[in-house]
Amino acid sequence: MSTQIHGFLRTENLVKRFDDVVAVDDVSISIQKGEIFALLGSSGCGKSTLLRIMAGFEKPSSGRVFLNGADVASFHPYERPINMMFQSYALFPHLNIWENIAFGLKREGMPMPQIRTRVDEMLNLVQLTAYAKRWPHQLSGGQQQRVALARSLAKKPQLLLLDEPLGALDKKLRQRTQFELVNIIESVGVTVVMVTHDQEEAMTMASRIAVMHHGRVLQVGSPKEIYECPINRFVADFIGNVNLFDGQLSVDEHDRCEIKTDHGTMHIAHGIGGAIGMPLAVAVRPENISISKQRPDVSVNLFDGRVREIAYFGSYTSFIVETAGGRTVVVTELNGSRLENIDITWEDHVFFWWDQTDPVVLTQ
Repeated sequence: MSTQIHGFLRTENLVKRFDDVVAVDDVSISIQKGEIFALLGSSGCGKSTLLRIMAGFEKPSSGRVFLNGADVASFHPYERPINMMFQSYALFPHLNIWENIAFGLKREGMPMPQIRTRVDEMLNLVQLTAYAKRWPHQLSGGQQQRVALARSLAKKPQLLLLDEPLGALDKKLRQRTQFELVNIIESVGVTVVMVTHDQEEAMTMASRIAVMHHGRVLQVGSPKEIYECPINRFVADFIGNVNLFDGQLSVDEHDRCEIKTDHGTMHIAHGIGGAIGMPLAVAVRPENISISKQRPDVSVNLFDGRVREIAYFGSYTSFIVETAGGRTVVVTELNGSRLENIDITWEDHVFFWWDQTDPVVLTQ
């Protein structure tokens, strides 16, 4: 088997079994140097187990892990140029902030003058120089998170592993800290693999995302690719909001196809090379759907129904429309983008439609 390495970190056919349970199922991924790579999935999907295998805390049942060209699957955690930051931050309560950051450097036997220089660099990096003599309990959750990051980066690891790094923070602080964390990581240039169940966090922080389900990686791509071009129903439904319509292929030509659904016939601006009658799903994002009380001059992908719910979210409004067949469709519109829709209210009869280029056809 070839050992040629195409990425800075690469897993090759990794499998991890716990008795009869397969937690990681034949995972092969390649991560480039300097990349922020997210393992995204719901609880129990295997993402944390995969991260622990990369760190050396779990031994794979089979498969290999390459780091910078070396097979490290059999290496102990302390033998790998890797550091891991946990959700709890694991700061030492009996040490002040300066001492927390210096702890790993002292354990390595670094001379004290170098330790002082490195710790001061890390404190400056995370903008906590003024807090050097404080104790962990005197800091906010966001500040503790930055201390944990500084301690992880102090040893200059080749690879930094983050396990739900912002999970202990409230939503507003988590959103602000996401950008701070990315800026710090990019300024250092370290390669990062992060585990999260929060799709917004993954979309905001990662350059690429691996969506996991039942121990398998279903799709790897940039946030835009994952969102706009999901490869199956699970990815489409897991990332953001989506309307899914089940149907069968009724027309398939090189430049267009039609899919017959209980909701009506849906027109797509490309062919798929499938068999007539094959089951398919059509995925349409709510923001790609237009809505109006007036019938538009549109000939295809035009449907109607009654507004059952309206939710105002400041920058956009979400409409839930019920069709004559009883199914609901979610439509979102930026507030102020279409002033004619401000008069839409509950129980109004409305038309909604989308362009033939907007849907994604899913065969799984």
